[in-house]
Amino acid sequence: MVLALVETATRSTTIEPGVTIADHVSELKSLSKEAIPAALEKAERYRLLNEPGEAESICLDILKADPENQRAIITLLLALTDRFEKGYAVSDTQTKELLSRMRSDYDRAYYTGIVAERRAKAKLRQNTPDCRFQAYDLFREAMNWFEKAEAIRPPGHDDALLRWNTCARITARNNLVAREPEERIEFPLE
Repeated sequence: MVLALVETATRSTTIEPGVTIADHVSELKSLSKEAIPAALEKAERYRLLNEPGEAESICLDILKADPENQRAIITLLLALTDRFEKGYAVSDTQTKELLSRMRSDYDRAYYTGIVAERRAKAKLRQNTPDCRFQAYDLFREAMNWFEKAEAIRPPGHDDALLRWNTCARITARNNLVAREPEERIEFPLE
């Protein structure tokens, strides 16, 4: 699915007059399996350097060589969610497809929470009408996923608990509340 999304994007992107990226896709080089560990380190480094596009590209190369590489799937998901803050559109389809490829129930719950938390933070920074209500809903969704992950976490692995606490503190610090339910209006019958 991720490769299909990349292929769709490359068909229409022009890199020089009359030439699209699709014209050069066949020229992409394949990564050897032996190079995967070093490539994963580079992808993680690019994420830390706040260059999610580079990390994403490396992860796509890794996943082309090893489609089930769990570290690459997680790093790609995190690179995509790094883009939330920058205002790039990242579809739910992309994140859900990557989440579905995670073998561990714990990872799937934990990283689903991460996606919701990062969307919530991006919403909160938008400062648009209803953004605070949307952020609250997303933080609550993240907290629910973190609770699911906490219940099945490996011993001594409290990341989900730490993320839950972070969401709770951000919600409290920003006085985020749920949207009031709309009052139902009944019109009299004539």
